[in-house]
Amino acid sequence: MRVTTFFGITLSLAIGIGGLTLPVTQAVQLRDGTVYFVQPPKLVNATTTYKDVNVWGGTYYFTINLPENAGESLQKVTIAQREGTENIRYHLNDTRAFVGTSDRKESRLTLGPVTDERETRTVTVNFSPPVTPGQTVTIALRPVSNPSFSGVYLLGVTAFPVGEKSHGQFLGFGRFQFYSNRSNWWFP
Repeated sequence: MRVTTFFGITLSLAIGIGGLTLPVTQAVQLRDGTVYFVQPPKLVNATTTYKDVNVWGGTYYFTINLPENAGESLQKVTIAQREGTENIRYHLNDTRAFVGTSDRKESRLTLGPVTDERETRTVTVNFSPPVTPGQTVTIALRPVSNPSFSGVYLLGVTAFPVGEKSHGQFLGFGRFQFYSNRSNWWFP
């Protein structure tokens, strides 16, 4: 393994020898100790099981791909509500995560603490152990119920690498559109 520093940024690279390809383990760490992904994860999909307002028993799925060349394992993900009339509340103890997608669930992942910061409308999901690069993982959040008010709800997803001082990479928004079931009623 070779460690190189450029302008206070440390890169650790595994080097192939001859025709043998060794796993690439890269890391980016600033002089102040901040750790970054070399190649950030991607938000692949965000979906909900129910799109009607006031529905109980739904699940919000957030699928993230952590590329082989991420350089660091995935320690935690935050999901922050940025838009929507009503603050969504969750059953934090029912939060699950697994390798795969919402329709192709593979092995279940072990979670550390799952917390909710009500003031910032942010849920934090910690992985224990962290997710290694080269995997697609899905987080399943269980709302108490879908919002009472129809409209668009934007949930921002940010991924953090392993490290005491890690830099979160914003991956994008999960966009959920909830519909009022009353809009389909006709009164003669």
